[in-house]
Amino acid sequence: MLTIRDVLQSKSSAIWSICPGDTAYKAVEIMAERDIGVLVVIDEENVVGIVSERDVARNIILKELSPRGVRVEELMTKDIYCVTPGMSVEECMGVMTTAHCRHMPVFENNKLIGVITFGDIVNALLLEQKIKIADLESYASCCDAVSFDDSL
Repeated sequence: MLTIRDVLQSKSSAIWSICPGDTAYKAVEIMAERDIGVLVVIDEENVVGIVSERDVARNIILKELSPRGVRVEELMTKDIYCVTPGMSVEECMGVMTTAHCRHMPVFENNKLIGVITFGDIVNALLLEQKIKIADLESYASCCDAVSFDDSL
């Protein structure tokens, strides 16, 4: 069974963040440069929220505000769900589905060690299924090779 630790090991260890006092424009600029959809909001080494492209779209574009005049703390999600590296991929998918989150910070010993995306989870589950199918095919081919005496 794959864990969140396994998923983290298969992706970049970079954690992209922003300060709560930075502008929404800066947040979008960083997300565009890095081709990512979310930034962890950190204030003096403490995670205080998460800001996504969806937050910007709903809180700035729809309200016709200037992204240069709105601070990240005004649109970030403050109550964030998180997972731990020992959780199974299935458990994480359940948390993400229940919370309607596409990005999930990963904490170990109260320290942020990564961010998991829903895409990461789907890819991990697909890999796990491929491994199971290969194992079953290998087992089936071994069983076919064994001959049984029909007279017994």
